[in-house]
Amino acid sequence: MMPPADEDAASPSPEEMTAQASRRIKRPFEWLLGGALLLGLILLVQCWIGWSRLLAPWLGFPPLILIGLLGLSAGSYLARALRIQLYFAPLMNGVFPTTLRLSVLHTTANVLLPMRLGELVFPWLMRGYFGHGLLGAGVSLVWIRLLDLHFLALIAWFILWLRSPSALWPLAAALWLALLLVLPLAARRLSALPESGVRWRRVLRFLAQAAPREHTRLAGLYGWTALCWGTKFIAFAWVLGYFLPLDFWRLLAGVMGAELSSVLPFHGIGGAGSYELATLAALVPLGVPAKEALAAAVNLHLFMLGASLLFGLLAMALPVRRRVRLEIG
Repeated sequence: MMPPADEDAASPSPEEMTAQASRRIKRPFEWLLGGALLLGLILLVQCWIGWSRLLAPWLGFPPLILIGLLGLSAGSYLARALRIQLYFAPLMNGVFPTTLRLSVLHTTANVLLPMRLGELVFPWLMRGYFGHGLLGAGVSLVWIRLLDLHFLALIAWFILWLRSPSALWPLAAALWLALLLVLPLAARRLSALPESGVRWRRVLRFLAQAAPREHTRLAGLYGWTALCWGTKFIAFAWVLGYFLPLDFWRLLAGVMGAELSSVLPFHGIGGAGSYELATLAALVPLGVPAKEALAAAVNLHLFMLGASLLFGLLAMALPVRRRVRLEIG
């Protein structure tokens, strides 16, 4: 299975899509709203807590543990790249440094740009490095994000089990996993739809061609997804627990809230404001005082931003071996 590289003839041309994406990235509203969230967070922390007081605990953070947590975060980035390599095989075979560079830069852009504009970087890089179609890359990214959401739901079952151990939660998780078995079957059936005919059938066929159509490949993709999120949640829960001593399940719930900030209708520059708001929305109902939750959320956010910038800069040093697009099916 290889995600489709070519778009339907009725779809916008690559040049039109690139121009549309460029206009969207440059729209001032997103940057103004993102800047307002960033400024608002800076002022709120200064007035309510004080930046010097908020940052002071970092002076006592054990350096070796910090290096280990950065290593776990690096493992998460590595797992993301390996998932992309598997998803787009054989296009990316033999050029893993380029794949890793693409994956890390995409993730860094997603962290830094407001309103999830960083997602537009993925199809741009896929086209620039591998000659892959913009629309095909975008649709494939949607399927990858659905795998992410599916595994995040699995973590939610785990949090509920830690909170109130019961056989109900493992059973619910098993049924949730079993739903994955339907995806390759449905994708293969829809991929067999005729190329000609009504438009909705062509759209379904195109979407299905970008989905994992073999159970073995889907299992591999899900394994990398689990490793990616598992290492990230462990590292982030450890950081959050340093600033906010809580039960492990509450720490996981806080990290879950932070990660789900991406689904909010607003997203600040570097996630500023939206990241903290989502973390507070998860922690305050669990009995954590708002001021303490905000201080811990900001410090977790600073760790995430620092790791993203570090890995983004390191990724810029990776070599690029461009590939000519493979014409599949």
